[in-house]
Amino acid sequence: MISEVIFDIDHCLEEVTRLEELSANPDFWNDQQQAQEILKKTRRLQEKVELVNSLQGMVEDLGALVELAEEGENVVQETTDLLSDLTQRLQEAEIRTILSGENDIRNAFVTIHPGAGGTESQDWAEMLLRMYLRYCEKKEFRTEMVDFQPGDEAGVKSATFLAQGEYAYGFLKAEIGVHRLVRISPFDANSRRHTSFASVFVYPEIDDEVEIEVDDKDIRVDTFCASGPGGQGVNTTYSAVRITHFPSGIVVQCQNERSQLRNREVAMKVLKARLYELELEKKQAEQRAQEDAKKEIGWGSQIRSYVLHPYRMVKDVRTREETGNVDAVLDGDLDDFIKAYLIQYKKKFH
Repeated sequence: MISEVIFDIDHCLEEVTRLEELSANPDFWNDQQQAQEILKKTRRLQEKVELVNSLQGMVEDLGALVELAEEGENVVQETTDLLSDLTQRLQEAEIRTILSGENDIRNAFVTIHPGAGGTESQDWAEMLLRMYLRYCEKKEFRTEMVDFQPGDEAGVKSATFLAQGEYAYGFLKAEIGVHRLVRISPFDANSRRHTSFASVFVYPEIDDEVEIEVDDKDIRVDTFCASGPGGQGVNTTYSAVRITHFPSGIVVQCQNERSQLRNREVAMKVLKARLYELELEKKQAEQRAQEDAKKEIGWGSQIRSYVLHPYRMVKDVRTREETGNVDAVLDGDLDDFIKAYLIQYKKKFH
């Protein structure tokens, strides 16, 4: 993996030099949005250069320790510690190399829908929601609930949240698809085994400077009373907003904020994020392939199975990655599954 990162370093250095020359131009700040984008790109490239330099330094230090060991010095502990640090940094470099898509660095909207099955599937959807919120917490992503529709008896009918942090979309896009749960149902008086499904969709949050035009005649905006937690002010006023986009058939809603205006702003942001993704999918073969995969999603075509009975295992159908530690996965320990998918994704599309 070091060779792949170092192979790209000359291009990074050339690009940094070019961007720094641009920023030195007296007219650089005439276009504020473009200037900010150039500064962001420069910073990301500089971070990559620093990472490669760090790896090269650690390899050189490791070589020095090996020479000392050959001379009879006791450097076992120092070598072990350095190898551990180098392994961790290599994993960071590997992920940085994989997450190189245009939208990977962006925030992400995550939407979860239960499949057929009523309370059983709605409960499974809420378990997935908790799993992703815990994953985001471990990754130090900030989360904001956009829409939460509670189930009739338990679980959720639908939930959407925003994950905010660098590469949130790059990581979470690995979770797009249908997730299958097999367990003894806590809602079945006869304690029978049930299979439940829930679907997960992930969309990149677009920046304000990205122009996505939405014609007023192409949408319908409905307001309604919010449901679920939120307090009297939320639940008794028409603060919740639902936007239907006729050309695409996309329907989004937000009911988390007390203000109808704020809910409309957030719902419109979600709509634009989804429209932006659709537009990219028309232009990029990689994104078109992702959309084709979404269209093939159906109950029974799951990407991952979570089995709690008669044995305990989580297995990803796409990568064959699996673990028997189901509790850890449901508590947000998704790194191995996401990493395996990203590696496979890169090999397939790059």
